[in-house]
Amino acid sequence: MAQMKDRAVATLIGDVVGSRRARDRAGLHDRLARALRGIAPGAVDAPLVTVGDEFQGSYATPGAALDAAWRLRLRLSPDVDVRIGLGHGPVARLDETTQDGPGWWAAREAIDWVKQTQSRATTEHLRTAYRSADEGPEVAAVNAALQCRDHLVGVMDERSLRILAALVAGQSQAAVAQAEGISASAVSQRVRSAGIGVVRLAAEQLAGVEAS
Repeated sequence: MAQMKDRAVATLIGDVVGSRRARDRAGLHDRLARALRGIAPGAVDAPLVTVGDEFQGSYATPGAALDAAWRLRLRLSPDVDVRIGLGHGPVARLDETTQDGPGWWAAREAIDWVKQTQSRATTEHLRTAYRSADEGPEVAAVNAALQCRDHLVGVMDERSLRILAALVAGQSQAAVAQAEGISASAVSQRVRSAGIGVVRLAAEQLAGVEAS
C-alpha cells in the first residue's frame, strides 16, 4: 500500500448484492477478486476483498473512485450486482494494515444509506452513493447523477447491459453487433432508446469530478 498520513483521498467500500444466496460462494469470490484487479490501476490503495463479500480501496480523486466503481459494476454485470459507498476526506494509517479517518467514515455512511434506501420501491435500483467529509465536490449534485444513472441501468435488460459493458470496454458497435448476433443498426437503436448513450455520458462526466 502507498504510504499516507492524514491525506485526503477518495474511498470506496462495496459488497455483493444477495451474495448469501449464491450457490458457489468460492466462485463468486474469485470472480469478484478478478474484477477488482481490473480496476486497480491508478488506485492509491488497490481495491481488495476484506471480509466475506465486502471490498475496499481508495483513489486520488472522487472522479477516479466513481469511475472505478462504475467499471466494476459493468465487469460483473449482468449476473452479479454490487452496491458501493464512496467517500472523500482525510485518511490516516494507524499501522501497516489499518487505516481510519473521516474519508472511510464517509464511504461507510454512503453504503449504509444505499442498503437502507434501495429497499424502497421508488429507489430499488439504487446501487451507488457518495459522501464527503471535507470540501469535496457538491454531494447533492453527484448523488443526483448517480441515482439517475443507477435507475437507467437497473431497468435495462441483459442484452442492453452486455452492450453497455462492451462499449465501455472499448469495443466498436460493429464488434458488439457480431458478438450479440444482431445488426449494427439494432445496437445503435439500443444505444439511443435504451438509455445506453446517456448512461455512458453521465459516467464520463462523473469520472472527471475533482476535489475542491
